[in-house]
Amino acid sequence: MSHLANQESASPPATIIVIFGASGDLTARKLAPAIFNLSQDQLLPENCFLIGVGRSPMQDNEFRKYLKDSLDQYSRRKIDEENWQKLESNIFFHGGAYDDPNSFNQLEELILGLEKKLQNSAQCLFYISTPPSVFEPILENLGESGLAKRHHGSGFASKVVIEKPFGKDLESARKLNNIINQRFDESQVFRIDHYLGKETVQSLLVQRFANSIFEPVWNRNYVSCVQITVSEEIGVGKRGGYYDKSGALRDMIQNHVMQLLALTAMEPPSSLNPESIRDEKVKALKAIKPLSLKGQNSEVVRGVYTEGLVGGEKATGYLNEDGIPEDSFTETYAALCLNIENWRWKGVPFYMRSGKRLAGKASEIAVQFKRPPGILFGQDERFSLAPNLLVIRIQPNEGVTLYLNSKTPGLETKLQPIQLSFGYETTFGSNTPEAYERLILDALNGDGTLFIRGDEAEISWSLLSPILTYWNEQKTNGLENYSAGTWGPVGADKLLLAKGHEWITGKDYK
Repeated sequence: MSHLANQESASPPATIIVIFGASGDLTARKLAPAIFNLSQDQLLPENCFLIGVGRSPMQDNEFRKYLKDSLDQYSRRKIDEENWQKLESNIFFHGGAYDDPNSFNQLEELILGLEKKLQNSAQCLFYISTPPSVFEPILENLGESGLAKRHHGSGFASKVVIEKPFGKDLESARKLNNIINQRFDESQVFRIDHYLGKETVQSLLVQRFANSIFEPVWNRNYVSCVQITVSEEIGVGKRGGYYDKSGALRDMIQNHVMQLLALTAMEPPSSLNPESIRDEKVKALKAIKPLSLKGQNSEVVRGVYTEGLVGGEKATGYLNEDGIPEDSFTETYAALCLNIENWRWKGVPFYMRSGKRLAGKASEIAVQFKRPPGILFGQDERFSLAPNLLVIRIQPNEGVTLYLNSKTPGLETKLQPIQLSFGYETTFGSNTPEAYERLILDALNGDGTLFIRGDEAEISWSLLSPILTYWNEQKTNGLENYSAGTWGPVGADKLLLAKGHEWITGKDYK
């Protein structure tokens, strides 16, 4: 049963959380704080252990101090010392190479020792928080050692969480899925995208299907276009070497943005069962028409940032960043126009864009409705009739805004758009759970609603891999420049103008 149906579902059984890559940045910033806050809220099992696994040896006490320092710096709540002391004694570290079968046999001995201490079985949640290059040996050794099939078929069956990126193209995603499928059942696998754990993304289904004012107009008869923007002000920083092998399409669009599209476009599921929801997401992705890549009708734009001003400070161009080769043709910006060939969305363009060194940080979905017939207020310029707009903000300032037309005060009839806004922080307070808390809890409970299924990942890659192949052939040909601190290349604006639209995010809405 999905957590959307019942968030207070049965508590998970005794659990051993095993984090591969435990000394990495993600563990410090996100995973450790998430586990701690779940404990503070008494949402972890009464018997819960944490084993950190890393290639470099570390004593248990060193690892415990590392985690406590991480909580001091990154947790959304102060550490409760009494609660920390309870957790601390259940934290361990295991050092060993990810491609060494003996290391996994030793890990199993440590797990068996904890079960002996409990005098009971425990489910294992294996969290792979490592570079993608070692996903394969970790998964293979979990299978070969028998850890993947511990207590198989019972309530204590093992589970595995896999961080993004899930493959770098269709071929590698298929290969990774094959490795997984030989060692785990799909019900044991949780491909994580932290965007799906954000409150606004979870709320998207509620906004659509729990409010009768939206669902009747959520289709081609009333919607003019849908825009999805994930923009960043920051550049590549110290991740230049990694980012140049990735780019905006792989780094953001293939996962975050495509997930937002699927949730926005999907048909109503038959129930809140996780598989019913994921089935509808897959159907929406399958209905996307292959993109046109060449000539004047190209539905894809890419760009790279050059020197400019961001927040009043000078920003270096991408090719001058540390770790970027001078002949790089990696895109730091990508924009696409997608067409969903089904009954609901035929003829409605879905625009998506993501980039670095843009004018602002924003993640949002904007549903632009068609203008009403120009009978009463459409024929006179003074009325300035604007289309209605629903903007779902994922970050920053999570919330929902509905734009309506209203008469301005005065004796003359003049119109202007007004905003009806709801913000999570102002309504519910600022200390709401973070995405990783929701996702780790769902994985512990075996709820796959907010995780990506194997076929879903492959369908997404099947759509986007031809773009990467084409760009690789074209090198810098067609790669547009845009100044840091702007909203991207000119070609992205032309992409929308060709269909009579313009980007909403970053502009005053009129």
